[in-house]
Amino acid sequence: MKVMIHCPSTDLRTRSGFRFAVRAASSEDEQPLSEFFNAVSADDLRFRFLTSVDHVSHDRLRAMLDVDQDRTESFLAIGDDGRVFATAMLACDAAMEVGEVAISIRSDLKGRGIGWTLLEFIAAEARRRGVKRLQSVESRANHSAVELERGMGFEVVPCDDDPSIIVLEIRF
Repeated sequence: MKVMIHCPSTDLRTRSGFRFAVRAASSEDEQPLSEFFNAVSADDLRFRFLTSVDHVSHDRLRAMLDVDQDRTESFLAIGDDGRVFATAMLACDAAMEVGEVAISIRSDLKGRGIGWTLLEFIAAEARRRGVKRLQSVESRANHSAVELERGMGFEVVPCDDDPSIIVLEIRF
């Protein structure tokens, strides 16, 4: 079943000219978000959740949607057909000094500048909220995300807890 999403949104355009709408997710978005994650590759699920995931559970979806929107916000990228094709989350600490970003994009739409554009959008949102440092926790195997973030000025910060991950950070 196709779920159409009609809520206030911001229109974005990538450097390649690809246009899409992005908006904050609401508690009613569980089904479209579930459909999105069902269309995401196994590698991309692993990169997003930093663990092996076959299916994004109801509880995990609720945790992404039922948030304190002052500190944490999930955003949905919506295509012309009204379906979610990417997500971006900003989660900030209690002091609103450090934010963490997590982005997922459907594999068939990669290479169009969507990740770059969503990261710019999240960085602007973090700055608007007063965040001083934006971090991304990545699998070391996610070379394209690490390269993209470094291209945007993110720098690697020491992380000795887990050799399989890398933390990248940009200061505002």
